[in-house]
Amino acid sequence: MPGGRLTQQERQQIALGLGDGLAYAEIARRLDRPTSTVTREVMRNGGPTAYRPDLAHRATETRARRRRPGGGDAPPAARADGRDATAVRDYEEAFATVFMQSGLPRMTARVLAALYATDAGSLTAGELGDRLQVSAGSISKAVAFLESQSLIRRERDDRRRERYIVDDELWYQSMIAAAKANEQMVEIARQGVAVLGPGTPAAARLENVARFMDFVSEGIVRAAEQAREILLTKPADSVKPVRPADEG
Repeated sequence: MPGGRLTQQERQQIALGLGDGLAYAEIARRLDRPTSTVTREVMRNGGPTAYRPDLAHRATETRARRRRPGGGDAPPAARADGRDATAVRDYEEAFATVFMQSGLPRMTARVLAALYATDAGSLTAGELGDRLQVSAGSISKAVAFLESQSLIRRERDDRRRERYIVDDELWYQSMIAAAKANEQMVEIARQGVAVLGPGTPAAARLENVARFMDFVSEGIVRAAEQAREILLTKPADSVKPVRPADEG
């Protein structure tokens, strides 16, 4: 499997694949690249409908120049926690790509991924700006959106700085929101049954949709409630090895 950055020719093949409606996995298979490489490439360069291979190639070259010594942005500094800085940065980009595929704007996705990749689960606006190498205005817009969606919350620390925190119940809240959206579909489908007349083919079709979405919605809520406790589990709650003094 080839390594290194994508070539201009590979980017042109990605664009052709997108134009033919191919899935990322199929495009990646034809290039002999990981699916994650193709997904990240497309999502960070406009998405499947706006991807342009020439613009993507120039953007990559610009980022590469900035990472060289004396070329602007410095390469990732050594981390105090001992983790590989480049590996962490690449992971955050991949994580952000997954959030983007679920509908989040790029900067919003990057902020959320950065917060999740911290041990504390929180960062100040300044820390986010330094970590992502973006302006305070970009951070402000991203956190405002995330807060409006209940994906993060804010608190003031002992230095009176606002800290943005990822809520441990993010995934639970997302599942419940999805269930509520399904309930709206159930309601509008059943309205159609009444308007179009019970017993008609259109009404029967809508009733089947309503029953299906109702069943799915109930399953989502039930599963989310049963699994909610998992989200609240802390490292200290895990099973600890028995120490010699505790043995019996």
